[in-house]
Amino acid sequence: MSDRQLIEAAYADSALINDARQAVERTIALLDRGEIRVAEKLNGSWTVNEWIKEAILVYFRMTELHEMQAGPFTYYDKIPTKTDLAAQGVRVVPPGTVRYGAFCEPGVVVMPGYVNIGAYVGSGTMVDTWATVGSCAQIGKDVHIAGGVGIGGVLEPPNARPVIIGDGAFIGSRCIVTEGAMIGDGAILGANTTLTASIPIYDMTTSAKTEYRGEIPARAVVVQGSRPREFEGGTAYLQCAYIIGYRSEETDKKVSLNDALRTFGVSV
Repeated sequence: MSDRQLIEAAYADSALINDARQAVERTIALLDRGEIRVAEKLNGSWTVNEWIKEAILVYFRMTELHEMQAGPFTYYDKIPTKTDLAAQGVRVVPPGTVRYGAFCEPGVVVMPGYVNIGAYVGSGTMVDTWATVGSCAQIGKDVHIAGGVGIGGVLEPPNARPVIIGDGAFIGSRCIVTEGAMIGDGAILGANTTLTASIPIYDMTTSAKTEYRGEIPARAVVVQGSRPREFEGGTAYLQCAYIIGYRSEETDKKVSLNDALRTFGVSV
């Protein structure tokens, strides 16, 4: 049987975990080296490799808690932290953590934040202080994930799309992006914006009342908003997000990102 077949069988029946142990270990090692990915863009659209997510879930079942050292820090967990960071060209500032089974391309900087197993982070990306990149999230190149951002993990169900952040995106402070939301290339999320699969996103740059769910178009500038909803007890204001503009390629050539943000009055 192939590694994939062994993993799929063990995921369906825990009694078969011992048969799949080596297959799972090989698969997690490939993830750690960036040779395979939980999700990948094929022919312009993202495809989820369910069996790789199943390998992660089986890996959790078959590993045991143990005490481990990472520099001066002591942890008690099932999965070790990533090693050989210098050789990989990845900077991690204490007490930042990249978990084994995650992959960071050369040039990634992780401040005291966290990158979980199954995640993939592109070159030139900054994971700022207290920001988290959840399980299986796919982060593009030259992305800035600002302080306190929560990129949600999407490990179960195995066929669910993880959070995907496009190249050159800027995710402002304290934003929350979960439930497989997708952020297009070059998009900007203002501080405290929350995005899920169900929160509506309204494009305020057009009178056509365009609405998105779970997906931000490329180069859009987005801020947190609210929308009225009537209940028996009165009117409540629920979360939404507003697209208030779009970055132009010509503007990006002439001004810095901070200047572009000031143009739209976006706090980051």
